[in-house]
Amino acid sequence: MADLFADLIGQPTAVALMRASLERQRLAAAYLLTGPEGVGRRLGGLRFLEGVLAGPAGSTALRRRLIQGNHPDLLWLEPTYSHQGQLVPVSQAAAKGVSRRGLPQIRLEQIRTVGPFLARRAVAGPRPVVVIEAVELMAEGAANGLLKTLEEPGSGLLLLLSAAPERLLSTIRSRCQQIPFRPLDPSAMALVLAAQAKQSEGAAADDPPELIELAAGSPGALLEHRRQWWALPSGLASRLAALEADPLEAMGLARDLSEALDLDQQLWLLNWWQLRLWRQNPQLAAQQRLERLRGQLRGFVQPRLAWEVALLELSGVIS
Repeated sequence: MADLFADLIGQPTAVALMRASLERQRLAAAYLLTGPEGVGRRLGGLRFLEGVLAGPAGSTALRRRLIQGNHPDLLWLEPTYSHQGQLVPVSQAAAKGVSRRGLPQIRLEQIRTVGPFLARRAVAGPRPVVVIEAVELMAEGAANGLLKTLEEPGSGLLLLLSAAPERLLSTIRSRCQQIPFRPLDPSAMALVLAAQAKQSEGAAADDPPELIELAAGSPGALLEHRRQWWALPSGLASRLAALEADPLEAMGLARDLSEALDLDQQLWLLNWWQLRLWRQNPQLAAQQRLERLRGQLRGFVQPRLAWEVALLELSGVIS
């Protein structure tokens, strides 16, 4: 049993709960794995499913199949973009050239596949299993559909992964056994980063100091922040950091931000800039203005216009 969760570092509570369920063979119909991005929720879910399908000792062959997502008793759902009449999963969006100007969702069409899959007879294991990543991104109709499935789960097992469980319906949370994942302490974070050193992008010594703080104890988040930082067009972040009362520069910067970055990148850069401004000059008014900008970008306001007004106001050109 120890080997099954050996590579899940810094999550003793989550491991203990999952291990207890497997040892006692008293599995709930649904589990909700909660915690920040990048602290091991997905890895923990994969190892738990390995124990469910192959027993406490696990299976190397099964582990490969689960990672590849090709097990006949596994349905893995993730948020999707609507593109040319098709739903494209987030993990495939870049390869398929999907414009990520909007935000992905778990949609009702996806949730409708869950009940029938859980009700079917298992092919290669003891039961069918369904995993839903970022389940907090469900549209309202999808959430209601999932609740109906949870009320009559059948003999399968449902695993929900969420970084923001408070955004779920309380009735959904109450029907799941919750497995909490926590931010890692510095020593555990160092172990994970050392193990993933070959996968990190950019040297840690060159990281802006805000990246460590943004990661908040999540090695996966730090790697993602590094990826985002090194993917930025040259000079864009420094222009934001050096914003002055120059209307032409503000307008040009707004244009470049909206044209060069997709929505996800714009929101990430906004997070970095917001933290940097607060560390340099903790003014509440500036932070509130950036929160308004975030809401406008998420609310599908025309990005260039949203950036133009915000930058003109924050540079002092207009009030």
